[in-house]
Amino acid sequence: MTEFKPIKEGKVREIYDNGDSLIMVATDRISAFDVILKNKVTKKGTVLTQMSKFWFDYTRDLLPNHMLSVDVKDMPEFFQQPQFEGKCMKCRKLTMLPIECIVRGYITGSGWASYQKTGKVCGIQLPEGLKESEKLPEPIYTPSTKAEIGDHDENISYEQSIDVLEKQFPGHGLEYATKLRDYTIALYKKCAEYALSRGIIIADTKFEFGLDEDGNVVLGDEMLTPDSSRFWPLEGYEPGHSQPSFDKQFVRDWLKANPDSNYDLPQDVIDKTIAKYLEAYELLTGKKL
Repeated sequence: MTEFKPIKEGKVREIYDNGDSLIMVATDRISAFDVILKNKVTKKGTVLTQMSKFWFDYTRDLLPNHMLSVDVKDMPEFFQQPQFEGKCMKCRKLTMLPIECIVRGYITGSGWASYQKTGKVCGIQLPEGLKESEKLPEPIYTPSTKAEIGDHDENISYEQSIDVLEKQFPGHGLEYATKLRDYTIALYKKCAEYALSRGIIIADTKFEFGLDEDGNVVLGDEMLTPDSSRFWPLEGYEPGHSQPSFDKQFVRDWLKANPDSNYDLPQDVIDKTIAKYLEAYELLTGKKL
């Protein structure tokens, strides 16, 4: 059996070169505040991969994505070992665009903090009198630059995103920036509407895109997972305060309350976190993992 070594390791995922394709593996690692925690969250990688698969299938009519298969039988023998089961996605190779495409449908988190100070989120003026967690009149696109591990992503305006893309792809800055913005909003609207019908509010999320060999914009990375999105239960939702969530908020809240934890979580916080991830998956897809 040929051994594979990752060509790139992110905080949570590993990428392997498979010749004409890539194998992306979502591990059971968990990160918060840009730090990889000491704990593993069993099954988390499976939820991330299978949830991305669900959304990639659901949005194929809007634009192409990089997913080829999540069946390890379509991958080299190395990935057919038990530790990889359910966590691998075989993907097309893309030239990734250096923008994190963030879309916010509700005001929360850093956006809410910024709005309280300036009435704006990432430079975008919003109506007066919004409450925390309130739905925005229209989703807003707030891109950021992609940082290396250990650095923080930097929020930029749509206009700045044109410049960033123009530098790397001369003559295509405006074209790519416009496509990223329009695809991001369209994907969010389609998926948020579906999620709402399943009892989940998608407050915000981020997408990443790349170019295929013909220069077409293709959706890459992961899609609408609890790692890349804020999911809230529709039941009990009311603006005016923060909402309970189906994501890493448990972990973030515990770490904030325990600043001396050295990023080592107690088991009950891990158990609650994976239970939330699984619940979100089951609500959205109607299937159990």
